[in-house]
Amino acid sequence: MKSKKFRYRLEYFLVLFIKFFLNLFPYRTDIFFGSLIGEIAYLIIPKRKKITLQNLSRCFRDKDQKNLKKIARSTYRNIGKSLTEYILFPKLNKKKILNLVEIQGEELFDSALKEKKGAVLVTGHFGSWELMGAALRQKGYPIDFLVGEQHNLLVDNLMNRHREMMGIGIIKMGVATRGVIKALRKNRFIAMLSDQDAGRDGTIVNFFGYPASTPRGPAAFCLKTDAPMIMGFIIRLDNKKQKIIFQKIEKEEKTGDKEKDINRLTQAYTSLLEDYVKKYPDHWYWLHRRWKSTTLK
Repeated sequence: MKSKKFRYRLEYFLVLFIKFFLNLFPYRTDIFFGSLIGEIAYLIIPKRKKITLQNLSRCFRDKDQKNLKKIARSTYRNIGKSLTEYILFPKLNKKKILNLVEIQGEELFDSALKEKKGAVLVTGHFGSWELMGAALRQKGYPIDFLVGEQHNLLVDNLMNRHREMMGIGIIKMGVATRGVIKALRKNRFIAMLSDQDAGRDGTIVNFFGYPASTPRGPAAFCLKTDAPMIMGFIIRLDNKKQKIIFQKIEKEEKTGDKEKDINRLTQAYTSLLEDYVKKYPDHWYWLHRRWKSTTLK
C-alpha cells in the first residue's frame, strides 16, 4: 500500500513538472515536445507497443509490418500531442482554443437546443478528444463529461480541475444514471467515450469484423430520454490547426425490444467510428485490448 501511494505521488509530481516545463514555451514548441514524449513511450514501453501492433495487424490485414509500425509510431506521437494539449488547458483561453479548431456540424447543437431534450455526444479515444469538448464549451454550449475515476486520485482530481477550468461539468460514473438524465432534462449535452471493452456488461457489436463488447450507456440514455445522439471526431490537420466534425446518429424506430434497440444504435455509431479509424488510423487509441472479453486476447 505504501509503495502504491509513493508511486501515485511520484506520478502526480511528474505531471506537475511536465506542466511547469511546458508552460515555459510557446504552444507549437510544446506540441513538438508532446510528439517527442510519444515517440519515447513507443520505444521504451514494449507491452503496449506489442498490443498496438497486434491490434493494427488484425484490423489492417492488407498492410505490411513496415506500414503498421509507421502507423503505430504516429499513433504514439498523436497521443503525446493530445495529452500535451490537455495539460495546457490552463494556458489556453477561449480565443486560443477557437483559433486551434474549425468546426463542421455545429448546427446540430443549435437544433438540439431548440428541441429542449439535450443531446448525447458520443465519441471515442480518437484524436484530441478533450480539446474537442473544450472547444464545444468555448462556443457556448452547455456540456458535461461522464467520467470514470482514475486509480491515482491525485491525477484524477487534476484532470477534473482542468476540465472545470474550461467550464465543463463533471458527472461521475457512480451517479451516472441520475446525473445524466438530470442534465439532459436541463437541456445539456453529455459527452461519453464509448469505444473500449465493456466486459460482461456491454452489448456485442461488430468492430473491424470482430465482435466487441461496447458500453450500453450512450444508446440506453438516448433511447430512454429521446435525446438526439451526435458523434464527434477531431482530426489533426497539422500542429497549428485541427478539424472537428459532428454527425447525427439516426435512430431507427423502436422495436419494443430494449436490448435489441440498444444494440442497433450502438452498432450505428461504432460503424461510424470504424469508418473514421480507417481514414485516420493514427488517431485512434490502439494501445487498449479492445476485444479482450470477446474473441481476441
